Amino acid sequence: MKLPEIPKSIDEISELRSAHPPELSEIPKTIEPLNIRSVALTGIFLLSVFLALKLASAFFIPVVLALLLNFLFASTIRLLERFWVPPALGAVLVIAGLVGGIGFGIYKFASPARDWMVKLPETARQVERKLKDVKQSVREVTKASQEVDRLTKLETGEKTQRVEVRKPSFGETLLAPTQDFIVGSGTVLILLFFLLASGDLFLRKLVNVLPRFSEKKIAVGIARKIEHDVSLYLFSISAINALFGSAIGIAMYFLGMPNPLLWGAMAGLLHFIPFLGAIAGISIVTLVAAITFDGIEAILLVPAVYFGLNLLEEYVVLPLVMGRRLMLNPVVVLVWIFFWAWLWSVPGALMAVPLLAILKIVCDHVQPLAGLGEFIGR
Repeated sequence: MKLPEIPKSIDEISELRSAHPPELSEIPKTIEPLNIRSVALTGIFLLSVFLALKLASAFFIPVVLALLLNFLFASTIRLLERFWVPPALGAVLVIAGLVGGIGFGIYKFASPARDWMVKLPETARQVERKLKDVKQSVREVTKASQEVDRLTKLETGEKTQRVEVRKPSFGETLLAPTQDFIVGSGTVLILLFFLLASGDLFLRKLVNVLPRFSEKKIAVGIARKIEHDVSLYLFSISAINALFGSAIGIAMYFLGMPNPLLWGAMAGLLHFIPFLGAIAGISIVTLVAAITFDGIEAILLVPAVYFGLNLLEEYVVLPLVMGRRLMLNPVVVLVWIFFWAWLWSVPGALMAVPLLAILKIVCDHVQPLAGLGEFIGR
């Protein structure tokens, strides 16, 4: 039997294709059609989820925060169990320590924050005096633009009815967020207690549902690994931010800034928001330095030191502690922060990076999601 000759060039392959074109009935076998219905349903489902997260943010924010804290303190509960401490009692101890630490921080920094609020009118006047030239330039530009609008606007002679919108009073503006914060904090603490006290209840339920022993073993291994990596990440990032805030506080003290502990605590908290937190922190300390100091060198030294410590933490400390495996794509991080800030405002921006890290850890341990985990990582 004589075998057909193998084409030796691209021209010969093209001639063979033109001589023997594929049948129309064979095309669907070689080209997999795009399932438009599946794509549309997936898009509708995602939009529905985002809408639910947006509308029910008062419910989802405490739940997500409690889950993150549960990941953070789950290893502590297991450690206490080794010393014969029941999970319920361990949960009480952890929550008491958490509330005590937050209460001590509020008590410690409430006085400096209140002093700054009292001095806010005088501070505004000082800033206005120092920015007098800039303000004059802005006023001239505004006056010129108003003159252009007046010259280009057509006089119709019609009288428009003026509608005034009643603004909420200062008490209403202050009490509404405070009430939401108290209710949300109580929800977080109650849910966190039950999550910590339940221990491995959900994992045991999952094991009971799976039919085969091999699947049970794989599920337990994946759950343990994810929980270990997530708790390690959250603990590490919290410790790094605490050290960064301490470094900022010490630096502000030696630079002569007032209330250095307040700026250190602010820097540590803002550092949970990469990029944007650093920009906000640098802007605030620069404004305080402009009020406190007179010389331009002393004013510029404060943001320069803040920026230098931020670079040291971002490119030296963080890679050494976290390792490359848990490093995240900066572009994805920025877009992710913008999305969660739009969705849940400040709480969403604070929880965005831990949520993205959890997503990457899950993707790294679940084979079908390995491609998404590679995309998220650096």
